[in-house]
Amino acid sequence: MLKYATIKELFNLDETLAKPLLESRTWPWEVLPLIHDYILQIGPTLPSEEYEQREEGVWIARSAKIWPTVSITGPCIVGKEAELRQCAFIRGNAIIGEHAVVGNSTELKNVILFNFVEAPHYNYVGDSILGFHAHMGAGSITSNIKSDRKNIVIKGEDGTIETGMRKIGAMLGDWTEIGCGSVLNPGSVIGAHTNVYPLSSIRGIIPPNSIYKREGEIVPKR
Repeated sequence: MLKYATIKELFNLDETLAKPLLESRTWPWEVLPLIHDYILQIGPTLPSEEYEQREEGVWIARSAKIWPTVSITGPCIVGKEAELRQCAFIRGNAIIGEHAVVGNSTELKNVILFNFVEAPHYNYVGDSILGFHAHMGAGSITSNIKSDRKNIVIKGEDGTIETGMRKIGAMLGDWTEIGCGSVLNPGSVIGAHTNVYPLSSIRGIIPPNSIYKREGEIVPKR
């Protein structure tokens, strides 16, 4: 059992519409292939006084702010009071939480964004889960496929897990802060309440309540 990487260790599940889906699995990346069907399952059950079905497979909260230049491909759910800013590109299979911000030229694909997530400036978030109040600094991205196209292995200090999956981005625990210009390599897991310095290249599992300065230099928060 890898430390710091289970759904229970990473997330407060009360802060997402995907709670039933996440509760059904141990590891967060296990739900990535299930997001599409889950959205189509729960979308029609959303209260019509709070959510509007804009087109097939797309449900948007009536209180959400969607700029005219946003592109949304379903299936997708946009939560209450969320804001999708100019030129945001939603490529499908996206659950965007309440009060979340998807910013200028940010691209999402096959993701769960918990409530109050911020991906506000030039971010790519693919095949990833961002926990409650996680924040992506400007220009930080998730890399979701290895250069050799082989299946992704999740690596921690106490072992590895062969996922059998070719595309996994990053799993960000609640209240994580990712510094500007950072790259989260395929299968990265960032523990809750951890800060990552700008321009970092992350691999493997980073413990919770830490500060990631560079490879080999991770210090606990005081």
